[in-house]
Formats: sequence, C-alpha cells, structure tokens
Amino acid sequence: MTDDRILSDVTVLDLTTFVTGGFATLMLANQGADVIKVERPGVGDDNRHSGPPFVDGESPYFWTVNYDKRSIELDLTTEAGREAIYYLAEEADVFVQNYRPGTAEKLGVDYDAIRERNEDVIYCAISAFGQTGPWRERPGYDLLVQGMSGIMSVTGEADGRPVKVGLPQTDLITAMWAGFGIVNALYKRERTGEGEYIDLGMLDSALPWLTKQAGKVFAGEHPERMGTKDPVLAPYQTFETADGYLNVACLNQKLWRGFCEAIDRPDLPAESRFETNADRVEQMDELEAEIEAELAAKTTDEWMEILVEEAGIPAGPVYEVDEALSNPQVEARGTVTELEVESGDEDGEDGEDGEGGRGPIPVIEHPLKFRGAESGFRSPPPRLGEHNRDVLREAGYSEDEIDELVSEGAFGESE
Repeated sequence: MTDDRILSDVTVLDLTTFVTGGFATLMLANQGADVIKVERPGVGDDNRHSGPPFVDGESPYFWTVNYDKRSIELDLTTEAGREAIYYLAEEADVFVQNYRPGTAEKLGVDYDAIRERNEDVIYCAISAFGQTGPWRERPGYDLLVQGMSGIMSVTGEADGRPVKVGLPQTDLITAMWAGFGIVNALYKRERTGEGEYIDLGMLDSALPWLTKQAGKVFAGEHPERMGTKDPVLAPYQTFETADGYLNVACLNQKLWRGFCEAIDRPDLPAESRFETNADRVEQMDELEAEIEAELAAKTTDEWMEILVEEAGIPAGPVYEVDEALSNPQVEARGTVTELEVESGDEDGEDGEDGEGGRGPIPVIEHPLKFRGAESGFRSPPPRLGEHNRDVLREAGYSEDEIDELVSEGAFGESE
C-alpha cells in the first residue's frame, strides 16, 4: 500500500513514556512518520499499565496515544542495547526522549551521543522545566505544571478551591509544541541540511496559553477563578436549563440583542446595566440570574432549536464524554472510527479474536484534513516488543546478528 501522507519518509525514534512525548510522536505518525517506540524490556511504557479500566489486559488510554507506532524493546543499560539504539539512530530523522535532565547522559542517549552517529538528527528533549534553570532537575507531571503555570488558579468556581482541568492539559500542550517544533526543524533541515536540538519544558509550554489571563496581569489586574464565565465577554458562559446545561456565546451587540429576542427578553439590552459588553462584564452575576431564570423553563434540546436553528445564536449543549464521541457531527466527519487488527501474532499464531485476543481498536482520528495529501491512522497500537525483529531486520541486521543481540540481553529477558 502506498503512503501519500506528508511525513511518510520520516523515521522517528521515540524513547518517551506516558503522554507528553507519546502524543507528540502520535501526531507525527498520523501524518505518515514511521514511529519506532523504544520500550523497557518486559515492562514497556508505563502508560500501558495505567488504569483501570483495561480491555483484554490493555489500557485504552495507551491506545489513544500510540496508534500507528511500532514497538521494540531495548535494554539501554546493556552495551548490546545501546549499540542497537545507536545503529537505529544512524538512519533516524528524529529522536525524542522525555527523561529528567541528566538521565539521557547516564544512559548514553544524550544529544551529543546521538549526534555523533547522526549529525543531521532532529533531537527533542522534553522535560518538566527544561534543561536549564534552578528547577531543571525537579520531577514534574501534568498536575504540578497545571498548578505552577497559573492554570489551576483561574479554573473552578469563584468561591471554590483551585481546580485541575479535567484532562492532562499541560501534557498535551507540550506535546503539540513538540510536534510543531519537530516539523519546523525538519523544514529547516530541508533548507540548510542541518539538524537541530530542541529543549522543551512543560512549564514553558503552558505559559503562552494563558493569553487573556496574562493580558490582565500585564494591565496590572489580578485574574481570578470565574467558573465558566469569561473575563472580557458576557454572556459567554454555561447556564442551567430544565434538564441540563447550555453554553451561550454572545461576542457582539448583534448577537446579544438576537439572544434576548430569542429568549423573549427584548427589554434586557435597553437596560443601562446590560447595554454594552463592558457593562455586562461588570454586572455578570445580575446578568446570570436574569438569563438563567428564562433558560430554566425549557430543555436543552428545546433551546437549541430556538437559539441555534431559528435565531442563529452561538449556543451548544454540555455533552458527557460518550455523547461527545458519538453524535451526528462526529459521525459525519468520521472522527471516531475503528482499526481492524490483523489476525495472527508475530509467530503466526491466531488468537481467539485475532492478535492475542484483540478485537477492533477504537480510534479518535486527528483533525487535519488536507485536500492534496492523505493523513490518518492505519494500524493499531503495538504490543510490547511486537516489532523487535522487524525493525532490526529493516535496519540491516541479519537473523544471526539479532540472535546475538538476544543472547547479549539487548531485549531483556522477554525474548
């Protein structure tokens, strides 16, 4: 099968665990890159074991970050394992790791060691706080960075405690910066022939996303938690209906007047306290009380018909996750699909439902839809070590040489 995806000629060595690096290389895989996931023998990426829940012994969370990759186990504490990674690095375009600063040097896979084998390599080192600064050696995870970036201080109700965003936001923010940085470095290499080293910290990655809140600080103000309200727009928040919740976004005077007409409150725009957006921002609590009293009279679906279908007002329901993954718009766009698992494992033995008992794997497709190029996932997340021999054969190892690596402990004890 031909691969017309944009990055189909790019090879990535992915030594990361969990989400930050995993989602970055997932983005590259979605665009056709051959992502070789290098994992600890017998254990693999810690994200394989995160959960519950598990499906047939596998973590669906791991699936969502590892479609279209190949897995190879290498014990980098052994000379044989390091020699194998060096050999693979010679032909790799991109090398990604998310060790705490200093660990890559101990393992012998730091930038200098890899560049010695491949001077054109794009090397991306992801860490919590970057490779420099007084906090460089601190461990860090999404929860900690959400707190230290200010995100938690502006998330939650005004009279409540700081709240973590309900998904690993700073992991994913960092992942997207990594994917963006890597593609930029590949473009630079096309122009100059030179490789690149990318030092990416999670805290650095999160701060540019503060936008509105940073703007308030720059103006000498103190951002605070506002629930679903917006610091500079009103009404732009969540309201309770008779059976659920509805988000309403009135970004200008025309929409504000149209919204008031639709809820049968044409008097509101004429009131001086609600006349301009600035007035409404100053009187958010009073505004909320007036609007919610009206919206509580009908169901969310009824308001969607009145506001969106009839009046053209930007409004939308607050879905549960299962509703977000299954609705007419998502189905029409083919965003949530399935990947079939070929029957038969590496040794040619069929499981009950295909490879080791695996059935079809659900997949959330990535949103880039090109007119002149393909994108999208083609294969399910790999079993641990599923491609040990395939990857090395393609790199030029003979069967005897692979057997020798096995005897020298390059794959740990799993082989």
